[in-house]
Amino acid sequence: MDTAIPLSPRSAAPTTEPPPPPLQLHIPSHHPAPGERPDFGYVRRYAAGVTERPAIDVPAQQTHEFAYHLIRVLDDDGAAVGAWDPKLDPETLRRGLRAMMLTRAYDERMYRVQRQGKTSFYMKCTGEEAVAVAQALALAPDDMAFPTYRQQGILIARGWPLIDMMCQCYSNAQDRLKGRQLPVLYSARDASFFSLAGNLGNQFPQAVGWAMASAYKGDRRIAVSWIGEGSTAEPDFHHALTFASVYRAPVVLNIVNNQWAISSHQEIAGGEVATFAARAIGFGLACLRVDGNDFLAVHAVTQWAAERARANCGATLIELFTYRAGPHSTSDDPSRYRPEDEWKEWPLGDPIERLSRHLIRLGEWSPERHAQLESELADEVREAARQAERYGTLDQGPHFSPRTMFDDVFKEMPWHLRKQRQELGV
Repeated sequence: MDTAIPLSPRSAAPTTEPPPPPLQLHIPSHHPAPGERPDFGYVRRYAAGVTERPAIDVPAQQTHEFAYHLIRVLDDDGAAVGAWDPKLDPETLRRGLRAMMLTRAYDERMYRVQRQGKTSFYMKCTGEEAVAVAQALALAPDDMAFPTYRQQGILIARGWPLIDMMCQCYSNAQDRLKGRQLPVLYSARDASFFSLAGNLGNQFPQAVGWAMASAYKGDRRIAVSWIGEGSTAEPDFHHALTFASVYRAPVVLNIVNNQWAISSHQEIAGGEVATFAARAIGFGLACLRVDGNDFLAVHAVTQWAAERARANCGATLIELFTYRAGPHSTSDDPSRYRPEDEWKEWPLGDPIERLSRHLIRLGEWSPERHAQLESELADEVREAARQAERYGTLDQGPHFSPRTMFDDVFKEMPWHLRKQRQELGV
């Protein structure tokens, strides 16, 4: 019986088909480098007012199409159009404008004092003021906020004293946190403002857990949290969305896509192939994507998500599409990785200018009143800084005694901390 001898690979009949191409690793193209012309071609301009507004109790799946839209209310002429217009009264609009302008004035002052050595560190939110302020005004004052270091506008919108915020940055004798937190990592229980952390991702699971506890106790307060788009790559983000989905936690989860995670463009975090709002789809959560520089649109989507949470319809993931105009922090030099003054060409404009234009269009504001308020707020911030510096600054003191580092850790100080304090001699 003959046995066929298989051909070895070398003796196989030659093929005329070309070999398959080698594998290639895709690396997202970097945003225009310093010295190049800014290019925002990837920013699709959605017309204001064209996106429908669903009922708050629709199934989450019916919101998933909004992950690939951009909800806008203010058009290029400053008119409020479409179903998402929250129809806020002029007084509320002026209150929001003032809080945004005060936030910017506060940022400018604290940035300068850091350069003077009076504090070690600062982080501005220039260009993102509508995110914190509009959302704060859309929420109840006692809804618990789990923010990042760029939502100082929440405290300002809730009327928290500037002097207290400045003392925290100075780590002086009136710092309620006793110098234990880095500057800008605020904590204000009375303002329902949860303690900040330098690692942003952990705010999401903490907010979801707090919301679950609120629901478990039959409370009426919801939780709201913010992270940057870069933090969506962290495990904490996915853990939080899992629990929010399974337990229908009454929470609003915000992704502030300001295009930059320190020096990495949003494409590196996954923004090239999908929106960040679309990450809710796999978890069965409701999602919305909004123009983060449109005060009215931000207020409207936040109000919608908050009402949905209060109605026990579950959590909502919101992507706020905005732009970080300033450096990541005072330790950062953005001119090393992006064109200088690129923010001036951001297609969605400046949130303060846009709301001011809207009020002027309504006949409720004027350029003269705007300039006057700007001057008054600068004086208000200057006076607050003068008073805060009376209690000391980082470079001049006075500071808390090292003895206080052992306080406020446990309800009753354990023996080993008492021993350490004795050995330190304080």
